[in-house]
Amino acid sequence: MTAENPQSHAIAEYAEYTDFLQATRASYDAIATTYTDRFSDWPADSHPLDRSLLATFAELAHAHAPAPVADLGSGPGSISAHLHRLGLPVFGVDISPRMVALARRAHPELRFHVGSMTSLDLPDETLGGIVALYSIIHIPTEHLAATFAEFRRVLVPGGHVLLGFQSAGPDGDEEHLHLAERFGHEISLDYHWRTPDTVAAHLAEADLQLQARVLREPSGEETRPRAYILAGKPPG
Repeated sequence: MTAENPQSHAIAEYAEYTDFLQATRASYDAIATTYTDRFSDWPADSHPLDRSLLATFAELAHAHAPAPVADLGSGPGSISAHLHRLGLPVFGVDISPRMVALARRAHPELRFHVGSMTSLDLPDETLGGIVALYSIIHIPTEHLAATFAEFRRVLVPGGHVLLGFQSAGPDGDEEHLHLAERFGHEISLDYHWRTPDTVAAHLAEADLQLQARVLREPSGEETRPRAYILAGKPPG
């Protein structure tokens, strides 16, 4: 019997980790233009409850000004622009270079950077808040707590996180879907739908304190309930 090589195990885990990031980047690069055309008006055309939660987050984040807010998984930049209109110093981070280029074109007054929410190129305790709407759905469950620990690292004490995601159904804590095509483009994109309780448990594991959770029923063309979670880094 051959003893297990811990270094080989670590390399395999790292390869799996980078593989999903690379697949997500390539997929959103492929669909960036069509995705932007379809969703660039969000949250202006969203449910009033969604906008009210963003306004609540903005009020909380104002307490930590001038520390900026990061919109993680910023896509076309519309959420960043909405938070800017609410008076927040905000910038966007997205894994897709094509998405970042389109966001910069649409919102030249704001900053957008290529990066991953799993490893933010930011010093400790520099952000007054984090918004991640419909972007943690591409993070595999085994990497979720570590991603939230990264959020905690970059938040100032007392800073807040607002998460938005499609919820899993009542029959299970998580559902998974792999798409090989979207908007007529070949992609390789994984979706992970979880219940609010499941996400809240991972936040707690990262020492981010749950403050509110909202689950609203599907509206319009939506097929899944929309979940929102507000959490905070302990003050002091």
